[in-house]
Amino acid sequence: MAHLPNRSARPPMMLMAGNSHRELAAEIAKKLGTRLCQATVFHKSNRETALEISESVRGKDIFIIQTGTTKDVNNDIMEMLIMAYACKTSSARNIVGVIPYLPYCKQSKMRKRGCIVSKLVASLISRAGFNQIITMDLHQKEIQGFFDCPVDNLRASPFLIQYIRESISDYRNAVIVARNPGAVKRATSYAERLRLTIAVIHGEEKSPESEKDDGRNSPPLPEVEQRRISNFNMEFLPKLQAKEKPPISVVGDVGGRIAILVDDMIDDVQVFVAAAELLRERGAYKIYVMATHGLLSADAPRLIENSPIDEVVVTNTVPHEMQKMQCHKIKTVDISVLLSEAIRRMHNQESMSHLFQNISVDD
Repeated sequence: MAHLPNRSARPPMMLMAGNSHRELAAEIAKKLGTRLCQATVFHKSNRETALEISESVRGKDIFIIQTGTTKDVNNDIMEMLIMAYACKTSSARNIVGVIPYLPYCKQSKMRKRGCIVSKLVASLISRAGFNQIITMDLHQKEIQGFFDCPVDNLRASPFLIQYIRESISDYRNAVIVARNPGAVKRATSYAERLRLTIAVIHGEEKSPESEKDDGRNSPPLPEVEQRRISNFNMEFLPKLQAKEKPPISVVGDVGGRIAILVDDMIDDVQVFVAAAELLRERGAYKIYVMATHGLLSADAPRLIENSPIDEVVVTNTVPHEMQKMQCHKIKTVDISVLLSEAIRRMHNQESMSHLFQNISVDD
């Protein structure tokens, strides 16, 4: 009598990686005790992205590892979409996107004459065939609602806190610094777990964009019509006071202490350099910058090297080996063990809550 296949058995797992961060994908595969699928993503002569998968994916759980980089973020997205769609049309059982740094997550708010680009990216990812997404430290946690599939937003803060405890010998004399008032919740979460105090940098960082002559009323109304509408509106509208930030300053005591700036990503390094210069003026004798995603674009390594910052600590969600060669202050924390454990739990249909122990929504 022929044996029927066991439909309840767990399907095989297969890891597939794009070209954005092969080193991280290899580390994840090593920790899971498996190998990467034989798949090649390449460009044709006309720069179109093409994919060749040399193994069968039918009925398997496919985990596609791809992150956003500063080299060619749009190509990274296209590679990811093509891999997911190829697996979907090849009858893969489940397709999970492992996206440590979600591209375009900074563009998650409506701007004047703009759009919420991260919503567009989320829609593309959902329609490409992904059943679930694993990511890390989204710039805004509300981005999870943009997707039409479940999203597990992991946190790197335990790894960064462990680095502080193990690598900063006198961290008890430190103060956690929020680069702006919007980062106070994140700084507070770090400070409470390290039993430290916080400080906040508040004030003008750059000149505000002018709202004058932006063409919102173009073509202009006739002068008589403008005067009539203006006089009518002025009778009912309250007089609004223009918002003006005070001069930049530090709220809190950092004199004679270690200042640890925490944020979710480091891209525009100039704002961190300006903050470090202010903290040094206020008496901080060591300055660290901690972040999950080290984009470090443009001439970031040179700016960091010539700044008062003593150390920049980031995780390996984004490849930055070239930046480390240009600046000895950049240190890396490996988070591949967290991603590999998330993949293992998801494949075995285990609870993910263990990965969020002692982590607040403010992280």
